[in-house]
Amino acid sequence: MTGDRVSAAFAAVPRTWFLPRSQRRRASYDGPLDIGHGQTNSQPRTVEAMLRLLDVREGDRVLDVGSGSAWTTALLAHLTGPRGTVLGLEIEPALVEVGRGNLAQGAWPWARIEPSRPHVYGDPAGAPYDRILVSAEARELPGELVDQLATDGRLVVPVAGVMLLVVMGPGGQPAVTRHGYYRFVPLRASLGER
Repeated sequence: MTGDRVSAAFAAVPRTWFLPRSQRRRASYDGPLDIGHGQTNSQPRTVEAMLRLLDVREGDRVLDVGSGSAWTTALLAHLTGPRGTVLGLEIEPALVEVGRGNLAQGAWPWARIEPSRPHVYGDPAGAPYDRILVSAEARELPGELVDQLATDGRLVVPVAGVMLLVVMGPGGQPAVTRHGYYRFVPLRASLGER
């Protein structure tokens, strides 16, 4: 990961800042790490793949669904730069506070963490978004999130074990492509649908 914007984001946003103290010594481990409350800090290689698919541009409005400890929110904030905005959503109240504290370690005032509303996918009131990243696995493609994409917007979401990229075409016609197999915590849990 050298010489590109995603690599620069990884260099600027240390994973260590977003891990519980007990896990920090394992920050370089290329696997998911427990952050409590049944959630994980995702495998770096997986996060990298998702960010490359998402193709965040400077100035984008980005929605980060399932922000956890806020690592992806901070990476996205680095990619959008100060002309963009990033909204991280998290269902677990304790992780909302953890994520906010972690995010405050960097200089990303254009990014914030908010509690997600149970049974609501994303942020319909704030749509449309240029980019939506989902760090939890859906059973099927969430149409509600697709509807929150701007024209030419991109959604990256794991669905039934497969990473999907949705690109919103003109006239609201989404194109969906498949990009490998992954495992995540369930999206239903991240939405409070226990």
